[in-house]
Amino acid sequence: MALRSPWFLLIVAACVLLEWRWRSVSRRGYDGRGARVSLLVGIGRVAFAALGGSLLGSVFLSVYRLAPWHLPINDVRVWIAGFLVVEFVYYWQHRASHRVRWMWATHAVHHSAEQMTLLSALRLGWTGVLSLDWIFYLAPVLLGFDPRMILLLLAVNLRYQFFLHTEAVGRLGPLEWIFNTPAHHRVHHGSNAEYLDCNYGGVLIVFDRLFGTLRQQKPDVPIRYGLAHPLPAPGVLATAFGEWKRLFADLRNASDRRTMLRIAFGNPS
Repeated sequence: MALRSPWFLLIVAACVLLEWRWRSVSRRGYDGRGARVSLLVGIGRVAFAALGGSLLGSVFLSVYRLAPWHLPINDVRVWIAGFLVVEFVYYWQHRASHRVRWMWATHAVHHSAEQMTLLSALRLGWTGVLSLDWIFYLAPVLLGFDPRMILLLLAVNLRYQFFLHTEAVGRLGPLEWIFNTPAHHRVHHGSNAEYLDCNYGGVLIVFDRLFGTLRQQKPDVPIRYGLAHPLPAPGVLATAFGEWKRLFADLRNASDRRTMLRIAFGNPS
């Protein structure tokens, strides 16, 4: 199935409608205003990604030319290796985006929704080029993986994660050991102190297990979604740029350059 095919979009639309119906029947409520903001942020993301893609394409191709060898794109073993490499790199890029404030200013957009629904998955930051999260993916390109393969595998990763943003699916038994699931991802989106900075995986959860960042929901601690420091306004522009505004305000108030560096590249908290 092509990732941008009408069939994929129809499946997404059907799942959104089914989730809306489930939340209505179960009396959980559905945040219509938040859903509209998510849709508009998602549309803006497409526009900014197109601009960023044209800028970064030449960068990735230049790095690919520097690779000491080029792995064959028509070899299934290379695709399997590429999938694992992208998962590994995504884990560390995602983890860094929670631990480095400059990167968090973009990634915070994704965590701004205060209700866990499928449409909240569309809240992706517009400023990825500025926050430099793309630098992580230069490493596999320099190892000889074709940039087209890396970008396609990353696209599969992100589309898989769309279906993780829901409360309609419970725990999935043995699959929880290997794959990232809605249960794992709900914890990742928690703003409670107990749930901050965990479960960074994309398709897989194995790297969280290996590096000690896996956490399960506690039966006595309900998940509170959204940002630990909520944005003052829930609009589209405030969602897209609110954390940057807060960051630059803190930088203006910094007493010296060392403090500015600590603010920009230290822990978001």
